[in-house]
Amino acid sequence: MTGNQGIGQGIGQGFGHGTGAAADPQFVHLRVHSAYSLLEGALPLKKIIGKAVADDQPAIGIADTNNLFAALEFSQKAADDGLQPIIGCQLSIDMEDEAEGERRGHAHQFVKLPAIVLIAATEDGYARLVELVSRAYLEGEGHQQTRISRSWLAAGGTTGLIALTGAGAGPVDMALKSGSPALAEARLQALIELFGDRLYAELQRHGNYDRRHENRMIDLAYRLDIPLVATNEAFFPSPSDYDAHDALMAVAHNAMVSDDSRFRLTPDHYLKSRKEMAALFADLPEALENTIEVARRCSFMLKTRGPILPRFTGASDDPEEAERAEVAELRRQAEEGLEERLAKLGMAPGYKEEDYRERLAFELGVIQRMKFPGYFLIVADFIKWAKQHDIPVGPGRGSGAGSLVAYALTITDVDPMRFSLLFERFLNPERVSMPDFDIDFCQDRREEVIRYVQQKYGREQVAQIITFGSLQARAALRDVGRVLEMPYGQVDKICKLVPNNPANPTPLSKAIEEEPRLQEEAEKEPVVARLLDIAQKIEGLYRHASTHAAGIVIGDRPLSQLVPMYRDPRSDMPVTQFNMKWVEQAGLV
Repeated sequence: MTGNQGIGQGIGQGFGHGTGAAADPQFVHLRVHSAYSLLEGALPLKKIIGKAVADDQPAIGIADTNNLFAALEFSQKAADDGLQPIIGCQLSIDMEDEAEGERRGHAHQFVKLPAIVLIAATEDGYARLVELVSRAYLEGEGHQQTRISRSWLAAGGTTGLIALTGAGAGPVDMALKSGSPALAEARLQALIELFGDRLYAELQRHGNYDRRHENRMIDLAYRLDIPLVATNEAFFPSPSDYDAHDALMAVAHNAMVSDDSRFRLTPDHYLKSRKEMAALFADLPEALENTIEVARRCSFMLKTRGPILPRFTGASDDPEEAERAEVAELRRQAEEGLEERLAKLGMAPGYKEEDYRERLAFELGVIQRMKFPGYFLIVADFIKWAKQHDIPVGPGRGSGAGSLVAYALTITDVDPMRFSLLFERFLNPERVSMPDFDIDFCQDRREEVIRYVQQKYGREQVAQIITFGSLQARAALRDVGRVLEMPYGQVDKICKLVPNNPANPTPLSKAIEEEPRLQEEAEKEPVVARLLDIAQKIEGLYRHASTHAAGIVIGDRPLSQLVPMYRDPRSDMPVTQFNMKWVEQAGLV
């Protein structure tokens, strides 16, 4: 995580001094929902960035619902395409005021909490945002909703965070809509105390918005001297995607599309262009200008970082001394381990003990130069523990089997000299990347190994890794068929016409192209044509978050100081909010 003054200032300065969008940006999106707003957002990051680039937008911000799943991926991909990434989060908030307490007290009734948007303006702001989002999950047991509390913000401060009041779903607007102007003012005052001049009164104009309510909000903001900001809370790419997104919302709420009483968005919740937003808020130019001001105030970009590992030999105030201790410990264990291996199992034909020792010395030198002694020691430690406790462990797979050091440490059980395996395929100074051992543990006792690692390195420093389940072709068809109230047998028949290969799923568009019977059914019945159209639009979107079966990460400090954390409701173990690819980019091994 690195604050990057250059990108914030550079693009910010370009707003007024360049040509095209930079000279006249008109409007900057601050709160787009990506596909990581699970079963809400129908905007993959690639589509968000593509539309922004096509519209010559200099910056764009995402604010997914109660998570930072996309933070690093979005930051990197947006910057790669020349966009200033603005990282935010829409967070449900308990304002801890009397009215909310009274409502929550009735028969354990579920009450939807208001939400605000927090935007990371600086490195400190991002760190605070990660802390808040992580705490919302890790301390959230017993609550029906993931949420933060006003007292958390007051106790920990809001340095580096910009706040938007949340528009119609925000605490101030909700109070105004319920006919409680005094409560609305009290809540806005509370937010002013927390954020000062980093608070903006958020206005949205989706569908038939309530002009009278907007005027009340504007009057209150003017009276308390809070700047206005216009936002477009986008959930899908274009108006033509509304029906598909509406079906997705029905899936999310376990309702039918025909149910008029269910929650709906409007066809205006699409990713509008700068020109469209400028026209929509032409009567409030200050609300447009303030989106640019917010973007200019954001001088932070989340960057990738190198591997961070705990010290196997224990913490030390002197990093060089700790590193020397690890090198010495690895050399001792490897030399002793090789001696035991050779005494028990002998040498490969045509090799002498001297050949083994030369190879071991060479590998140890490379491992030391690449600063991976701790990694080898950590992996060897939990493998030895598992074997000592009669937990079945595989012999090791993949390029790691080419390491004699790994063989000496009993990480692998394959003698690389005997089978002419190359160490360079595993670890190579010319290609700097994390070593990766493929180790199989008995699935029935895998949890015991994970618990051991937690106890050794600290519960807050060990976590499992999140994965995201997506809507593949058949699943999309079944979900959409259900909310369209189609007969189960009819949907099942259509699903079976789509090839089922989980390892290499067939896209629905390809299945339709290659299977004449799908085309025939669509031509015969309009509801089938609608089913296929909607399913293609939601195919590939994330449906749920879960936990990787065996992947864990270990850090040198509480992980919530490095990445946002999540908790799988089915497990008591913390989970990283970044998936396996991006958690490694964030420095976790």
